[in-house]
Amino acid sequence: QVQLVESGGGLVQAGGSLRLSCAASGRTFSSYALGWFRQAPGKEREWIALMSRSGINRYYADSVKARFTISRDNAKNTVYLEMNSLKPEDTAIYYCAADATLLVPTIRSPYWGQGTQVTVSS
Repeated sequence: QVQLVESGGGLVQAGGSLRLSCAASGRTFSSYALGWFRQAPGKEREWIALMSRSGINRYYADSVKARFTISRDNAKNTVYLEMNSLKPEDTAIYYCAADATLLVPTIRSPYWGQGTQVTVSS
C-alpha cells in the first residue's frame, strides 16, 4: 500500500504559478503509476496529468496542456504538478493518485491523497 499527502495549494492570481507536491509513503514508490486529478465545485473529478511508472508516458488533459507539467522524483518519493498561467477555471481541489497495476491511474485507482485546494482569482 501507499499513502499520499498533497501540499502546495493556495490562492494565486490569474496568470500566476503554483507547484503542487504529493509525498508518498512506502519503499516501492517507483512501482506506481501516478497522476493528478481535480474536482471543481459541482463538477465530477477529472484527470488532468498522468504519468507511467517509468515516466516515459505522460498525458495531459486538453484544458491544461502546455501549462501544467507532471514530474516525479523517486528518490524523494514525490510527484509534482507544476502549474503555470493559471486561470480562474483551474480553481478546484487537486488530488494525486497512484496505481500499481495500470499504465496510468484512473478515477477508480485505489490510492488517493486528501486533496489540496487551489484557488485562482481573476
